[in-house]
Amino acid sequence: MRAVVQRTVGSSVTVGDRLVGEIGHGLVVFLGVGRGDTVNDAGYLAGKVADLRIFEDEQGKMNLSVLDIHGAVLAVSQFTLYGDCRKGRRPGFSEALPPEEARGLYDQFVEKLKELGTRVTTGCFREHMKVKIINDGPVTFLLDSKKNF
Repeated sequence: MRAVVQRTVGSSVTVGDRLVGEIGHGLVVFLGVGRGDTVNDAGYLAGKVADLRIFEDEQGKMNLSVLDIHGAVLAVSQFTLYGDCRKGRRPGFSEALPPEEARGLYDQFVEKLKELGTRVTTGCFREHMKVKIINDGPVTFLLDSKKNF
């Protein structure tokens, strides 16, 4: 499971002309689910996101988590994180889990974040979304559950 985590002061997701998710201070998490991913991957990444200390404390050091600042998470599914661009000019997506299977693990990730005490809003799975992000810093991190076990 892969995630792109961005610190934000405000972000939103729209589908068509309908606002489906919006947060203020917190994190935007683009989440990709790959072949071989399990509920353990979803739990690991949710824990990592909730506890990742990337918000500044009083001394200006990245020492606080999204839980510490009482922020929110905007979770957006993004299968293109498994796009393979090494050959040719068009990405291949054979390592992305098919959407029928990926949905359950995406939902597990969101539920685990909520269990950990994080306020979570989401985009719409398998929909064409427009995501607006005000990246604070900018601060962006890449997480991969397979590189952390």
